[in-house]
Amino acid sequence: MNFLELAQTRRSLRTYKDTPVEKEKLEYVLEAARLAPSWKNMQCWRFIVVEEAAGRAALADCMGESNPGRKALTGAPIVIVLCAVPKESEIWEGKDFMMLDAGLAMEHLVLAATEQELGTCWQGLFTEEKVREALQIPENVRVLAMTPLGYAAEERRLRPRKAMEEIVFHGKWGQK
Repeated sequence: MNFLELAQTRRSLRTYKDTPVEKEKLEYVLEAARLAPSWKNMQCWRFIVVEEAAGRAALADCMGESNPGRKALTGAPIVIVLCAVPKESEIWEGKDFMMLDAGLAMEHLVLAATEQELGTCWQGLFTEEKVREALQIPENVRVLAMTPLGYAAEERRLRPRKAMEEIVFHGKWGQK
């Protein structure tokens, strides 16, 4: 599968089979995330792999009751929590490279999971302090996102995307 096919195939999934994820596939997606580019190659990100049902349930409890992502966290065999160490990145001219770097690492992970025929659905709507407490994450580390990881129990539906003409300008803003 080439990159564009991979990007077109990736979908956020909220229902998963209870089939365990093979260790090799888990290591593959984590290796892909490890290889993401980062500001000054500082690699501020860290990943916590949560496989136990009680741990996944504790993470779901860090989300609001109406959040549809709760079910995905408890239904998938694995949840991966994305953390970042602010001291291992920088803010330069108002640009927060920690957020960019961590986002790139998560995107590498998500695309590698898709390549391995695994589903993901990155989540950001949770109470950070509750996740920190549930996983014993130190105060100097940020909890930025998490994603279930597993085999899809649903068909991957194509979602609409904006047309190229709506998002690409040439030479200057607004110029088609």
